[in-house]
Amino acid sequence: MTSLASRIDSLPWPSLLERLDSQGFATIGPLLSVEECAALTALYDQPEPWRNRVVMARHGFGQGEYRYFKYPLPDAVQTLRENIYPQLAPLANRWQQTEKFPAAHSDYIAACHASGQSRPTPLLLRYGPGDYNRLHQDLYGEMVFPLQLTVLLSDPSEFSGGEFVLVENKPRSQSRAEVVRLTQGEAVIFAVNQRPVKGTRGSYRVAMRHGVSTLHSGSRHTLGIIFHDAG
Repeated sequence: MTSLASRIDSLPWPSLLERLDSQGFATIGPLLSVEECAALTALYDQPEPWRNRVVMARHGFGQGEYRYFKYPLPDAVQTLRENIYPQLAPLANRWQQTEKFPAAHSDYIAACHASGQSRPTPLLLRYGPGDYNRLHQDLYGEMVFPLQLTVLLSDPSEFSGGEFVLVENKPRSQSRAEVVRLTQGEAVIFAVNQRPVKGTRGSYRVAMRHGVSTLHSGSRHTLGIIFHDAG
């Protein structure tokens, strides 16, 4: 099998970026192999490499739990962060109408750390029957990269429910929901907070939130890749 970096580089980025620009999300995959998914899932119950564990019910986030990686990140997680970011940075700059996102992820992370956001944000999430994740945005501080991705690590035949949900809130309009069903190892890239939309009277911004519907049976693990660090 080709390296993960090579797989990322060979993705059809022009069409993916076009879908991201037009609808706020795009699926890519299969990105990780079954073996890579299993290796990441197996980390969850290990004592390393974690900086924090969050039980969602304690904070009103939903039910289920997740764990944030600490530095240094596992190789696959670091590769995803370093190699996908440069593909997204030009779109991020256009969305934000700025050039504040440098071409290399290492430069962006250095800027995050210089601003006081130095805690790594990639995470593994685990859901069991009855678990869910309320609609939210992963912001973590003033420095926010406007795109992130989630990779489904579990085989969807081994659980029911637990769909990834995106909700778009347009000004003066009712909300619109999108259910994104993924295969094992497939990823969805999506807007973290807001994205620009062209209207008849110019561009305006719509807010995006994401979550996970209630899992009915089985277990579900996902990997979240957030490109900014936390304060």
